[in-house]
Amino acid sequence: MNFPNSTGSDLDFFLFFFGVRWIAGSLSLPKPLTGCPRLLGRGLPSARRGSRPSVLPSLLGHDTTVETMASCPLFLMTPRPPPALVDASRFPPLAGSADLPTSRRPRPGRRHGHRCDSSSSSSAPRDRPPRPRQQRQRSQRPGGRGDVVDPVGFLAKLGVSDRAFAQFLRDRHKALKDRRWELCSRFIDLKEASSGFELLGMHRHRQHRIDFMEWAPGARYCSLVGDFNEWSPTENCAREGHLGHDDFGYWFIILEDKLRDGQEPDEYFFQEYNYVDDYDKGDNGVDAEEIMHRMKEEYWEPGEIRSRKSQLEMVVKLYEQMFGPNGPQTEEELGEIPDAQTRYNEWKSLQKADSSSLSPSYDIIDNGQPFDIFNVVTDRASFEKFQAKKPPLAYWVEMRKGRKAWLEKYVPTISHKDKYRVYFNTPDGALERVPAWATYVLPDTEGKQSYAVHWEPPPEEIYKWRFGRPKVKGSLRIYESHVGISGSEQKVSSFQEFTSKVLPHIKNSGYNAVQLIGVVEHKDYSSVGYKVTNYFAVSSRFGTPDDFKKLVDEAHGLGLVVLLDIVHSYASADELVGLSLFDGSNDCYFHSGKRGHHKYWGTRMFKYDDVDVLHFLLSNLNWWVTEYRIDGFQFHSLSSMLYTHNGFSTFTGAMEEYCNQYVDKDALIYLILANEMLHDLHPDIITIAEDATFYPGLCELTTQGGLGFDYCVNLSVPEMWLWHLENVPEQEWSMSKIMKVLVSRNQNMLSYVENHNQSISGRKSFAEIILNSGKFSIRSVDDGLMEASLLKIIKLITFTTSGGAYLNFMGNEFAHPKRVEFPMSSNDYSFRLANRQWELLDKGFHKHFFDFDKDVMSLDENERIISKGSPSIHHCDDTSMVICFTRGPFLFVFNFNPEVSHQSYLVGVDEAGEYQLILNTDETKYGGRGELKSSQYVRRTCDKRVDGCRNSLELSLPLRSAQVYKLVRILRI
Repeated sequence: MNFPNSTGSDLDFFLFFFGVRWIAGSLSLPKPLTGCPRLLGRGLPSARRGSRPSVLPSLLGHDTTVETMASCPLFLMTPRPPPALVDASRFPPLAGSADLPTSRRPRPGRRHGHRCDSSSSSSAPRDRPPRPRQQRQRSQRPGGRGDVVDPVGFLAKLGVSDRAFAQFLRDRHKALKDRRWELCSRFIDLKEASSGFELLGMHRHRQHRIDFMEWAPGARYCSLVGDFNEWSPTENCAREGHLGHDDFGYWFIILEDKLRDGQEPDEYFFQEYNYVDDYDKGDNGVDAEEIMHRMKEEYWEPGEIRSRKSQLEMVVKLYEQMFGPNGPQTEEELGEIPDAQTRYNEWKSLQKADSSSLSPSYDIIDNGQPFDIFNVVTDRASFEKFQAKKPPLAYWVEMRKGRKAWLEKYVPTISHKDKYRVYFNTPDGALERVPAWATYVLPDTEGKQSYAVHWEPPPEEIYKWRFGRPKVKGSLRIYESHVGISGSEQKVSSFQEFTSKVLPHIKNSGYNAVQLIGVVEHKDYSSVGYKVTNYFAVSSRFGTPDDFKKLVDEAHGLGLVVLLDIVHSYASADELVGLSLFDGSNDCYFHSGKRGHHKYWGTRMFKYDDVDVLHFLLSNLNWWVTEYRIDGFQFHSLSSMLYTHNGFSTFTGAMEEYCNQYVDKDALIYLILANEMLHDLHPDIITIAEDATFYPGLCELTTQGGLGFDYCVNLSVPEMWLWHLENVPEQEWSMSKIMKVLVSRNQNMLSYVENHNQSISGRKSFAEIILNSGKFSIRSVDDGLMEASLLKIIKLITFTTSGGAYLNFMGNEFAHPKRVEFPMSSNDYSFRLANRQWELLDKGFHKHFFDFDKDVMSLDENERIISKGSPSIHHCDDTSMVICFTRGPFLFVFNFNPEVSHQSYLVGVDEAGEYQLILNTDETKYGGRGELKSSQYVRRTCDKRVDGCRNSLELSLPLRSAQVYKLVRILRI
């Protein structure tokens, strides 16, 4: 970057101008210099792989080190209000700032050059200053997050009294506080720690340039290669004088736009251009000299701004004020220095005598305590005067030129859709990698290596959001989908096809949420999208980023919330496209050795104790919510990350298994931080945990020792149904064992009959098992209808016993008869089973089953059935194979008997009254035989005691059927 006319006054203005930008952080302004405040004075003079001095002092003409600059941060320019005017208790702490001081004060006793090893985070810093009590309180989160922190609070709620596990939770809480401190020492708070996408990757800067930043601590040299520079590894590199490389391994590259022939460079280095707002906004022809003159006349007070001929001019002036024009030159001549109070009184008397001074009055009283520089006392008049003035940012916005002026003067250094990679020189040789923060990745023509694509559409082509985020009322009914197999043709479907064809079907089916799997970029299509290679990019095989934005927007317009299946438990081991050996080192993002590899899946395991890896993962979550307006996440396969054995071990349910040496405490801390960040920054976010081991406290508050999820998946339910269908004769099904698995003490349990697992495990769909196995006898004239009746009652009992959330995989709402099988070598890369047969929606029992599923969803939409508390089981008989339970005012009765219909069957109820039949699986419109008459749709209780209840109902229960009754009239006896 060049600084024309860099006189003393211009340099003063330069420093002040960027200081104003730092203060006014709430406005949309470019970042100081490189756009990365993490590189400027974070107060951590440590090196991750070797310390290097900052190049900022040489850029500004100073000999001051980063550590010296960090001791006087720019936020000190904002004065603190006087105690009489502002009550500090009115302001809540920042998100993620629990257990941290409000300002980034330098820690006493910290030596220069101290190595910052983020892996050694189990012990807290010894020189941490004391924390005020109000800063230890957390802001209350919607949903019940309180202020009182109890690391073992949820154990009493669950009735668990295991001493070893309680101690483990306390130790984990201490490590969590240390990890928060370590994060916030680098990134201020969780909001900053999760906003890396604003700086890393490739971004258009308003000063006619592109900024690129990447984290590669193991590299020795970094440059960008691509179409824009004919893939030259030396033309656009991170070089000295441009903040090329900091102590933590972040590389910074500036791509200057090229002047067109005949054009002159901008007179001012800070000249800005408007690229992305209104197309012509900013081209008003205002001259820079006129802007500066107006600022001086309208904004600055007399004497507030002036030119400075030397950097030591202010120091000399202060010296003359203290000692006179002929002050002492040596310590002997200096003599005894008066105490601080005397010096202050003398200075104050001079201030009162100089009534013409227009500068604000700020006093610093030295009480001999640490950090006295922060104890600033102001007078009321000066504070009110300062608060009334606003930074002169409007002038610079007025001076900003528009996109047309930019295109007339400059040629973009890298254009929209240009291909590029990042080039590293490492100890093992040269490498070309797809940037870790790339937002769009395409496969190479030879199919060997992918490349990143610069996605910067012109303003008229940028997608404009049309709809706001919907809110879920009542239960969560999730429709799980995979875009690639959502079509009926044997090909990879696109975002556009899914938007136009599948989204209306989801809305018509009665679901209120769509969960997408395989959206994040992945190289291996047969992995269903779970071997992620590029975490910030949507899968290019489905479409562009704007196509995905339209999908999310249209879903919101239909009232559907959009959930994303996120995979932070492991990553692809691909070394050409993914993060494995990204910078040539084996421990950049992942653990080294055996711990860095999944035991069975061939994937890499993240290093959750590294601050920069946490920065990457937290920013990834925040990116999808901010950029694509995702409404929530399902965290995939937590058992792979929570245990060093990756969950492949026998679990007996003993508490010792959740706190032994195989538990990854760092992974648990990451999940806590992720939930705290998401719920603090996005209060309406939904987080779902998929953990086969049911780790204690998954859905408990983080302040009470939990992990903070909103829902957790009951993975035992589909396994239980699959076991019964494949291995147990229908007549021998145990009702008590079924209900034991279905009913959980957790109120936030998500249940499902079958999901996408059938596509990656080689299993069959339940409809395929029931209809094609020949195991289930046919008892209807219409072939297959009675078999479908078993699937209906399985689905109904799973839905009605869920803990406020239910999931259905795409196609199972109409009993899709075929499994899912992605193209792979074992099937000659065939797409025959990688689609959905939507034409079956209007045929035979598939239509009946879809009508039933739709009515069940509609019933919950109107009656909020699975939001009525936990099921209360009244009757569970293994002999008659009848199950009966209540949920609020609703009574659910199931007859699993495949051979016997029960007439005049008594079931107990607590409330006497009239019960109306609102859903019957045996109706003819659902493919049943219609044995119940209309006169049997309203039943009145009798006072006969059954099942321990004071009242009972006499019901007719056809075989393989289920009935739902609603209490419509209460009888008082």
